[in-house]
Amino acid sequence: MSNTPMAASPLTRAVLEIDEYASGLGWDQPARLFALVDTARLRSQEPALAAQLGLQDEPETTGLTPIEQDELPAGRPLDEFLGTIAWPEAVAGCALTVERLMLPPSAEASVPEGLDEAGLAKWVAEHPDRQEVRMTVAVLRDGARESALRLREKDSPTEVLTGANLVPGLAEALSATFAE
Repeated sequence: MSNTPMAASPLTRAVLEIDEYASGLGWDQPARLFALVDTARLRSQEPALAAQLGLQDEPETTGLTPIEQDELPAGRPLDEFLGTIAWPEAVAGCALTVERLMLPPSAEASVPEGLDEAGLAKWVAEHPDRQEVRMTVAVLRDGARESALRLREKDSPTEVLTGANLVPGLAEALSATFAE
């Protein structure tokens, strides 16, 4: 399925695979949550599921397989929902893809004071410099992180920005789902 670089880490490959999957669904999609499982462990412990996912013939012995979870509850704040998640031991990490509006740093000085959350969202949505972005953020139990950002106006696999600390707040929220 994937056009992800083979030199990338397993976590980077998983993030790019999820980004590619989300891209295929188009824009204006709800947030999507994924469990990340060790591919070799999945093949050995769950061969039927591995076969269903088309992993039985994959030559790679290391890697992470993203498994999409049930749809996130509509109307519930994302941070509140993430606070309810606990993963079983078989899950090595998790990832989330979500679309948001973003402004360039230069717009920060012009934010009107005294706006509540709804007012700020409306102001950002009407700002002429706003950009739509799809963020895919993944974390592992061991603390490793990776992110991919795709702008709607540059919707191409060659224009995806990756990095460990692109969306630190979301990475922290996902890491908290593994807290004991």
